[in-house]
Amino acid sequence: MRSLLIVFMAVCFFTSCDTTSEKKEEFKKSVVENTDFQFVKKKALEVVKTGFNAGDGYGEVWIRDYNTFIELSAEVFPTEVLKENLRVFFRLQGKDGNIIDGFIPKEKAVDVEGGYTYIYNDLEPTYCGHKNTVETDHEASLVQAVYKYVQKTGDKAFLNEIIGEKTIADRMEWAMDFLLNHRWSKEHGMIWGATTSDWGDVQHCHPWGVYITEDTKYCVDIYDNAMFLIAIDNLLELDPSKEGKWRTIRNDLAKNTMKHLWDEKNQKFIPHVYLDGSPFPDTFIENEIFYHGGTAVAIEAGLLSKEQIKVSLDKMIANVKASGAGSIGLTMYPPYPEGYYENKGMYPYGYQNGGDWTWFGARMIQQLVKYGFVQEAYEQLQPMTNRVVVNDGFYEWYTEKNEPKGSGTFRGSAGVLYKAIEMLEDAVEK
Repeated sequence: MRSLLIVFMAVCFFTSCDTTSEKKEEFKKSVVENTDFQFVKKKALEVVKTGFNAGDGYGEVWIRDYNTFIELSAEVFPTEVLKENLRVFFRLQGKDGNIIDGFIPKEKAVDVEGGYTYIYNDLEPTYCGHKNTVETDHEASLVQAVYKYVQKTGDKAFLNEIIGEKTIADRMEWAMDFLLNHRWSKEHGMIWGATTSDWGDVQHCHPWGVYITEDTKYCVDIYDNAMFLIAIDNLLELDPSKEGKWRTIRNDLAKNTMKHLWDEKNQKFIPHVYLDGSPFPDTFIENEIFYHGGTAVAIEAGLLSKEQIKVSLDKMIANVKASGAGSIGLTMYPPYPEGYYENKGMYPYGYQNGGDWTWFGARMIQQLVKYGFVQEAYEQLQPMTNRVVVNDGFYEWYTEKNEPKGSGTFRGSAGVLYKAIEMLEDAVEK
């Protein structure tokens, strides 16, 4: 009897192995031969070939966008072109080290009352810039973009180029110091910004909402601080000699971010911790909102464990189902009520108030692949790639009914989707 049992167990083991192997091959084939993925990658390359502005609805080159498609641009542009874009941001760097939001040719910069206040610098003859002051991700985005450029091209000599009297490397650290010197909450040990929705750059007050005003309410949030953490990691990898100063800052910032923003009971990030009181009614329970984008970037910053990532993903999927949205790119759930943001585009499920953005959804896909959730990544990626095929474009965002809105050539979405697909393909090959 014992020998028969051993034979039976052996047969079951090898049958199970064969089945598992077959399933792996089937899964690999479904990824590698996915026609939507092939269409999206080809379309993405076509889109980035046409320029560096955010999309067909924008005249500027924005650093928060360029940071997300510079790797894809490296596939179709010479390194000199990629570097020149980065140089413009450094040439227009402020006297306190701050980094502009975006730049535009001087002849296209039109001064309109209530519009952008343009920034000029003698170091930059061709372009002028502007800075959305309610956001605190420009400095971190530029450091990340330089890191991606160096990683993609191997051109580490770029860091030693001199602009004005400073090297690129020195200017990167100067930009990071700006956050410590001018955007730092000593009480929390974190960087602050204005009250925006998740990763958004529109504050709650003012009809436009891109400039700090006397009505601004300051807070610390997960997106800005996670972006800063990633930038510090990038800076240290590019220049390990800076370990002495920045490693301590990085460790303290990570600890403080989890201390002040992580809700252990509900396993989610608190939307905002305010420095001088909330701008919203006392009856409004803001912590009921789950921020999708900020959570994805927090995972990229290494703040969550694998178990916490799985819980976060499950919450995102549940939010998509509850809202009726098309993908986990859903900015947040639930959205802020009507009228909580003065900008008319910030209605519930509009723009950055619950709009569905592949620009951030695909970053979550990248992290799922990185942390071994390959099957889940494949499942959640397909709605994003499918709508590129259906709408024949990379739209800026989608409504809760999955209707495309904004620019149809949004290069940020093209960049992050392309990278997500490549990471998934590499994972199944291995």
